[in-house]
Amino acid sequence: MIEIIKNPWPWYIAGPLIGLTVPILLILGNKSFGISSSLRHICAACLPANIPFFKYDWKKEIWNLFFVTGIFLGGVVAIHFIPNPDPMVISPNLAKELVSYGITNYSNLVPIDIMNWETLFTLKGFILMVIGGFFVGFGTRYAGGCTSGHAIMGLSNLQWPSLVATISFMVGGFIMANLILPIILSL
Repeated sequence: MIEIIKNPWPWYIAGPLIGLTVPILLILGNKSFGISSSLRHICAACLPANIPFFKYDWKKEIWNLFFVTGIFLGGVVAIHFIPNPDPMVISPNLAKELVSYGITNYSNLVPIDIMNWETLFTLKGFILMVIGGFFVGFGTRYAGGCTSGHAIMGLSNLQWPSLVATISFMVGGFIMANLILPIILSL
């Protein structure tokens, strides 16, 4: 059994399992799938109730906090206890481009050369981690949900706003990866 979870699952197994999350949540509990809303539930539980945005019964959504905690703990277990013995493989053309930005270490899922504590205190690191994190958080609230909520749950329910949000996420991702990120990495 451990051997099955040690290796990455192919798309034709992992994809349908993610897709089955939607009907299971809807049929078993009339619940919607989404991750960013859990941050609102955490704030509602921790902050004083005099902030209008957090005045609601967050305890009805406690299942979502358990769900997100399970995702987090699953990631911790996967990273620390089930290491992938295969090295990270990237295209030679991409490796050549990344070297021009000072990224040479591919031993982790996230490039250690730009995602570390020392880099956080540089202009490049501050833009990538702090300002980028703010934009992601602001964007999920402005769009009324995150990519998992819109692209997985919203599209499967044929919701027009989720289609617009998912297209916007994709266009924004392409613009960021191909136009903006090379400028930031060259700082």
